[in-house]
Amino acid sequence: MTSVATPAVSAPSITPADHISLKDIAQAHDVRFLLATFVDMTGKPCAKLVPVEAADELEAGAMGFAGYAAGLIGQKPQDSDLIAVPDLASFTPVPFIKEGLAIIHCDPHVDGKPWPYAPRVILKNTLARLAGQGMQAKIGAEVEYFLVNRNDDGTLSTADARDDSPRPCYDARGVTRMYDHLTSISEAMNSLGWGNYANDHEDAAGQFEQNFNYADALTTADRVVSLRYILNILAGQRGMTATFMPKPFTDRTGTGLHFHLSLWSGAEALFPAGTGAGDSGAGVSGAATNSAGTTGTDDGGRGLGLSELAYSFIGGILEHAPALQAFLAPTVNSYKRSGATTSSSGATWSPRKASFGGNDRTHMIRVPDNKRIELRSGDGSANPYLAIATAIEAGLDGVERAVDPGTPSGPGESRPDAHLLPATLLHAVEALRRDPVILACLSGDAEIGRYYADAKEEEFLSWHNQVSEWEIRTYLTSV
Repeated sequence: MTSVATPAVSAPSITPADHISLKDIAQAHDVRFLLATFVDMTGKPCAKLVPVEAADELEAGAMGFAGYAAGLIGQKPQDSDLIAVPDLASFTPVPFIKEGLAIIHCDPHVDGKPWPYAPRVILKNTLARLAGQGMQAKIGAEVEYFLVNRNDDGTLSTADARDDSPRPCYDARGVTRMYDHLTSISEAMNSLGWGNYANDHEDAAGQFEQNFNYADALTTADRVVSLRYILNILAGQRGMTATFMPKPFTDRTGTGLHFHLSLWSGAEALFPAGTGAGDSGAGVSGAATNSAGTTGTDDGGRGLGLSELAYSFIGGILEHAPALQAFLAPTVNSYKRSGATTSSSGATWSPRKASFGGNDRTHMIRVPDNKRIELRSGDGSANPYLAIATAIEAGLDGVERAVDPGTPSGPGESRPDAHLLPATLLHAVEALRRDPVILACLSGDAEIGRYYADAKEEEFLSWHNQVSEWEIRTYLTSV
C-alpha cells in the first residue's frame, strides 16, 4: 500500500552482447546452475535445472518440456515439445537462495516459433503492438503476501503468533519481529539492482508488502515472477509459507497486486497534460483526439493534470474492466476478496466498480499524480504477464478509439453508469467471452482467449461441485 514509485536502476550485471554467451555470463557470476524458467497461464513457475556446462545447449534451444505436463499453456499430450529459449537480458543470479544458482527467464517456442499461449510471449506481442504506435510502457508493481503456517487440522495461522491485531497496518513491532525475513528479501532485491525502497506490514495480520523500482513492462513482470519465487523459498527456509492467495482468511483484508502504469515515447512521458498523442515531437502514431480535435491537454477541467491520451487509456481500461478481471483476478478465491464488504480493519481496499479518480484508494483506477495511473483491481493470484498485457491492450483500444472516461469520481464515489466488477470467476469468464477486444488480445488470437476462458470456467465448476462445510452447516437440517 505504497504511494511512491521511482525509476529503476541498472542491475550490477554483465549486459549480454552478441559475442557474449549465456555460459560466459554465468561463469562471470560464478554460477554453476541455471533455472531455465517460464510460467504457465496460471503463473506457476516451471523450470529445468541446467548445469552451466550445458548452457550452450540451453541457449541453442535444446531444452524441451512436455507442455501439457507443464500446465495451462495450450498444449495437448501429443503436441511437440515446448523449447525454452532463454532471454539473456533476464539473467538473475540468486546466490541468497543457493550459492552458484541463477534464474534465466525463457520464451517457450514450438517448432521453431514463439508459442502464442505462453504468457511471456503474449506480453512481448502486446509490447510490440504498442511499439508500433510509437509508445513504450513502464510498470511498477506492489507485491503483497501473507506469511502463514499450515496447522495439523489443515487450517492456516499467522506465522507470527503475536501478529493478531485487527488493525496492524504499518505496525513497527510486527515489522521488527519479521526483521530477518524482510531484510533478507530487501537485501536480495538490492543485490540485483531492483531498488527496494520500502518494506511494510500491510492491512491484515500476517500480511506484508515489499516494493521495488519501476521498469519497462517486461522487466517488471519478470521481477514479479522472480520475487514470488524468492519469497516462497526464503520464507520456507524459515519454516513459513509465503502465500499470494487473494483471500486466505475470511475476516481479513485480501492480497492485491497493484500495477502503476505509464506510457512513454522514448524519454517523453505521455500521461502528463501538455504531452501525448498529436503533440509535435511526441512521435506517437494512432493519436487520440477529443471532440474539438485538440490533443495533449487536460480537457474539460477534469483536474487530474492528465493528457487526452491518458484519459483515453483510462477509458479503455474502464470500458473493458469486467473482462479484464478474468486476468487481474483469475481464481475462485479472488472473488472472496473483491466481494468482501468489510474486514477486521474496517476496509477491503478492493474496488467493487470500474471507477477512476484522484488520490483515492477506493477506485479501480487511482491517479496519484499526472505521470501514472494505479490499477487496483488485480490480486495476488494474477499472472503478471497476462495482467499487464491485457491492461495495456484495453488501454490502447481506448487510445485508438479516443474513449472518453467522463469526469473523475469523487472520494468513495463512482459514476452511475460505471461497470460493476464481476461477482465471481464465472461472471468474469462470461464477461471475457462477451468482449471481443479482450478475448482476441492474447497474441492477437481469439482462440487463445477462448482456451483461457474454458479453463477458468472449468476451475470455477470444479470448486462449485465441492460440498463445503458452509453448505452442511446451512442446509443439513434446514428443511
